[in-house]
Amino acid sequence: MARVMLTDRSVAALQPKEKRYDVSDSKRVGLRVRVAPTGIKTWVFEKRIRGESNLRSHTLGRFPVISLSEARDKALTLEKEAIEGVDRKAKVKRDETVRMVLNEYEKRHLAQLRTGKDRRKQLDAALAKHLDKPIIKLERQHLRDFVEKVAANGTLIAANRYRAALSAFATYAWKRDLIDQNIGLGLPSATREKPRDRLLTLTEVRAIYDAAGLLSPLWTPIVRLLILTAQRRGDIVGLRHSEIDYDKQRIDLPGARTKNGKPHIVHLSEPALEIVAAMKQEAEQKAEQEAEKRNGQVQPICDLMFTTTGTTSVSGFSKVKVEIDKLLPEDMAPWTFHDFRTAFATIMAEGGADEGIVDRILNHSASASAASAVARVYNLSAQLDKRAIVLDRWAALVTKRSAKVVSIAS
Repeated sequence: MARVMLTDRSVAALQPKEKRYDVSDSKRVGLRVRVAPTGIKTWVFEKRIRGESNLRSHTLGRFPVISLSEARDKALTLEKEAIEGVDRKAKVKRDETVRMVLNEYEKRHLAQLRTGKDRRKQLDAALAKHLDKPIIKLERQHLRDFVEKVAANGTLIAANRYRAALSAFATYAWKRDLIDQNIGLGLPSATREKPRDRLLTLTEVRAIYDAAGLLSPLWTPIVRLLILTAQRRGDIVGLRHSEIDYDKQRIDLPGARTKNGKPHIVHLSEPALEIVAAMKQEAEQKAEQEAEKRNGQVQPICDLMFTTTGTTSVSGFSKVKVEIDKLLPEDMAPWTFHDFRTAFATIMAEGGADEGIVDRILNHSASASAASAVARVYNLSAQLDKRAIVLDRWAALVTKRSAKVVSIAS
């Protein structure tokens, strides 16, 4: 069976043959498109349930009604459930009413949320006209009409909250094959909310940290370092091996690489140190392997820590965020990578950390007049022990590991 990196265009170009044939997706193993002699194209996903010997086959829908992206989303959900030993194929009941599915949604998901009761009230109000309809009869227009009705009354933020609730519920139903399409996908917002109003909770930070572990070996350390160090995205993605001081357990960022143009020292907690050490070891192993192939001397490793070209840092944060979002709770509010810094500052300050120390960790420019030469030296060196304590405690909170506080000499 052929296995290729499928695209919507390549799937659309597949031509029928005398006999049915399948083409497997190389990105999502187990997913394939089945082309019938009639030209009908159907998405199929196979996965072995944990503890069982036979493969379980799932029909995900027809193309192009179900796009490649949607098929991969469904396949990812099934794969995660299969790993957990969940087999829901025999449990699909497409004749269930909206009310019945809502009751199951509340039992499985909303009951675990602090705001679960309020979310159920929102959904009951938004779907009041459709509660006794079969779930398969629920349409995107029904959801959009209600959101627009709330927005028309001038309560734009409330409309956004209803939209989020409906979108999460629709995603839940779609992932369980109760509806053919994710009718909550692409529902327009009533208004654009300011990103800075968003504050990630510690639970949400932990969820993103854990989800990052399922990313590629290149992106897992990037996302986790962003969280553990609370540094700017450009500072971490452009990190160089030569900027790591393993003896002093820190990153030494030159002024040319920081937003404010000033040198910046970042303490590495134990989990963060393990990440950069692993990246260095991997780079050294690759250099040795290349040397063996060429039967020559080992060349110095590329100084860029996160690169695929050897000359430029990686890019593609938007695609990575999409992958992370697929692994997070369905009702989690929108977030950005910059929110890690805000979460760190807020959580640690509320926990008793000195706000001045937190600001220095974040490398914020002072808002007052320029500091004296003595003050600049003091700020750069004498505060390092205190910064280390805060970052060690932060790492312990995120990873749930005991903090090993390291005293750094100036």
